[in-house]
Amino acid sequence: MGITFRRDEKTTVVETTKGKVQGYIQNDICVFKGIPYAKARRFHAPEPVPGWTDVFDASSFGFVCPQLSLPRPNGELYVPHRYWPMDEDCLNLNLWTPGCDDAKRPVMVWLHGGGYESGSAIEHIAYEGENMSRYGDVVTITVNHRLNIIGYFDLSDFGEEYANSGNAGGDDIIAALKWVHDNVERFGGDPDNVTVFGQSGGGGKVTTLLQSPAADGLYAKGICMSGVWEQKPYAVEEGGRALAESLMKELSVKTVKELEEVPYAQLAAAYEKIRPSFIRENRYVGNQPFKNDFYAGDPLVYGFRRETAQIPLLAGTVFGEFSSFTPGNTDRKTADEEKQTRLMETVFGKEHAAELIPLFKMAYPEHPLCDLVRLDHFFRPGTQKYIRLRSALNDCTWSYLFDHEMPIDGGSTPWHCADIPYVFHNTQFVPSTQEDCTRELERLIFDSVMAFARTGMPGHSGLPAWPASTPETEQTMIFDTNPVLRPNHDRELMPLFETYMKPIFEANREQITEKAQH
Repeated sequence: MGITFRRDEKTTVVETTKGKVQGYIQNDICVFKGIPYAKARRFHAPEPVPGWTDVFDASSFGFVCPQLSLPRPNGELYVPHRYWPMDEDCLNLNLWTPGCDDAKRPVMVWLHGGGYESGSAIEHIAYEGENMSRYGDVVTITVNHRLNIIGYFDLSDFGEEYANSGNAGGDDIIAALKWVHDNVERFGGDPDNVTVFGQSGGGGKVTTLLQSPAADGLYAKGICMSGVWEQKPYAVEEGGRALAESLMKELSVKTVKELEEVPYAQLAAAYEKIRPSFIRENRYVGNQPFKNDFYAGDPLVYGFRRETAQIPLLAGTVFGEFSSFTPGNTDRKTADEEKQTRLMETVFGKEHAAELIPLFKMAYPEHPLCDLVRLDHFFRPGTQKYIRLRSALNDCTWSYLFDHEMPIDGGSTPWHCADIPYVFHNTQFVPSTQEDCTRELERLIFDSVMAFARTGMPGHSGLPAWPASTPETEQTMIFDTNPVLRPNHDRELMPLFETYMKPIFEANREQITEKAQH
């Protein structure tokens, strides 16, 4: 369809707590970009932005957080990207709404992927919020915040002012949620019905919020997409002192105050130089939230906060994730079962293949046998454990698996990020999704997300009955052309597969990472 556009003071200017902002209307959706929700000095907690007297021009995206290395275009057929100017002054958000009225619509707050190191609120074209707001009648918000060495670097040993530097990025997200709470009603949203959702590192940020007392009361529901992985504990229990001292030595400075003033490019280069030695020793490298009074720690290690136990949570993964790029998986459609069996024996060894093959056939009967090597071992086991343990505390934890064959290269298992355009109702922007059934599958997934945002339950009339999971039964909705509910379908398979797949994945990590950097 063609693009319609208008901008006028009556319909596109909104009074926020800090001053007026002016966006524009595109295809009958009000759009506001780059609104500052806080400000922050490097390594310090976010602070309120000063108010403004003029009307703030909210027609352009704001800066995104600087990345440790420059993004490199790659894999655009799979996940189309948008690259944007970077600056540490990056605490801004983008908002789409069907109307700046008093409708009190559900609010969807998106937390981007990229671990805690990279990415942005606008990195993927599929993050665009216009269609979600139009077809879901919701307010859609995407958030930029600090990342990597400026967002998650514990310097608490160097003074009270750095007490929560190890969670600065998470503190930014909470500041954004406070902005939403104070302002979203003016944009047609309901501050009491906020769903935080995110994929990969963004899904991890959702689970981090559940473990952060300062976020309590600022959201009502959460969706974690491919966002749970079991963290390897540091061999040395320490904060960031050793890393900071090594970094200061590399940069020839003597204090953290001086580190605050080092140009970001120099800081990042020095960090990238010293980080490998810390990784080899399994020591602190500051690339994830830091356990302290602000963040209660990984719930798989430290347990779940009961204060958020009744928050409805939808959690799931994608069949292939990074393993969709694993080498050795040829002839998916044409090879007979004997040839595929021999291939699996070559990959896993005869003994391990003999254990895995019958379990895989039972769990995934629609897949050719050679897809066994493409099954995800990174997110699925951690997500299963998370669902099992959390569901012991409540009856509001739901499980899903995105398992749709993607129409590219003769048919491929879905990869990490493949589900995002379906969730945002944005498959039209992603070439690798285009096929006859795309729109129907998009509608089924999107309707689940919208049902969850409204009711805290993802089921709807287009799906089989979908109960919440329990510790005994993971009720997994498998999203494909014809969605099906399969309780505990791969519970027996996954522990074995994880054990046998890890060394294969690690042996090919460099090649897989190269292919998966989209």
